[in-house]
Parts: sequence; structure tokens; C-alpha cells
Amino acid sequence: MQKLAKDAVKQLKGAKVVGLGSGSTVANIVREMAKLPNKRLIEFIPTSLQIKLEAEKSALHMSDESRVPDIDIVFDGADQIDAKFNMIKGGGGALLREKILISAAKKVVIAADSSKFVQSFSRSVPLEVHPIARIAVLKKLTEMGARPVLRTLDRGYPFITENGNIMIDTTFSSIPDPKKKEIELKCMAGVIEVGLFTTRRADIYYKAKSDGTFETITF
Repeated sequence: MQKLAKDAVKQLKGAKVVGLGSGSTVANIVREMAKLPNKRLIEFIPTSLQIKLEAEKSALHMSDESRVPDIDIVFDGADQIDAKFNMIKGGGGALLREKILISAAKKVVIAADSSKFVQSFSRSVPLEVHPIARIAVLKKLTEMGARPVLRTLDRGYPFITENGNIMIDTTFSSIPDPKKKEIELKCMAGVIEVGLFTTRRADIYYKAKSDGTFETITF
């Protein structure tokens, strides 16, 4: 991942505003950005406190949501990427902010382990849900034939996002049309955002292999 991160940082190429996703892969990229000689000239927008703390340790210049429309490039990871390059994200709980930044960015770079690249989705889809809608959404998802589970912490407390919402991890028997499923779930009252990313394909995918090398897929 360190070699991958070093190469990914080359994609900056004059960027003035940079979005930072969440997770260990992005943390590696942030640590590489700390070595940039011109880092103080770049504004960074993090999607989570985890990455904000990492960026602060790297002495990166933080910006706020007023600069979101001006994002030149965003770096992020993924939980799964299917054969058509749709993604499932949200394992870390930052999917709402990640989707906002990805939707706004002029260029998107996604880095993930090769095991995350699959033919079709085989893991649960995270949903960020308003707490008042918890019972209603769980019921509707079950009626759809899905298997929803409220995300909890080790001691059983509900996982709360940085936006004050809960997460419901939902397993479907299959998702033949991810885009249609994303729209269907997003239209459910109380669902703030869906962990299916089908609208915006990344410009570059970094695929980290088990032998220490990586592959780049460019569109």
C-alpha cells in the first residue's frame, strides 16, 4: 500500500482543493502527501475525524464544506467494486460525506486491495438512517426480502455516524441492477444515504496485489 500511495499522490498534478475519503488506504496516501514540498498551497477536505486527525499530523491545510464545489481530486477506498465498477462503500461509516465529495470532484481516484474487486457484490450494503426511522426502515427492508442488521459497537451500543445517524447493514440475496437498487433504497423515508455508488465511475482505480505490486485501471 505504501508503494501504491506514493504513486497515487502523483495524480495531484496542480490540484488546489483535495478531498480525502476514509480508511487505512487513504491514511497511507495522506502520509505520502505529508512529504509534498508544496502541501501548504493545497486545501484538504476530510470526510471523517479519523482522516482529519491523520491529515493534521501530516501538517496538511484543512478546509471546510464551502470548498466542496471546487474539489479538483478526491482519494478514497472501497469495500467492494464489481465488474462494472459500481462500488459498495460505508464500512467505516462515512459514506454520506464520501458520496458528496465524490459527486463534486473533477477527478476521482479509488484504491483498494485486489480482494475487493469482485464479479458481483457479495457483502452487505450499508445504509445511513435517521434514528427516528430505525424501526420503519428495518421493517420495510425485511418486507423487501433483505436481511438488515443494526450496526453496533463491541459492547452492543449502536454505531453512530459523525452526522448523528445510525447504520443499517443490509444483505440482499443478489443485486442484479445496483443502480436501480440504489434509487429504490434512497427513496425510502428515513434513509439518508446508501452505500451503493453507481452514478460516478472513478477516473483511476488502484488495485493492490498480494505480491506487493499494484495495477492501475484508467478511464
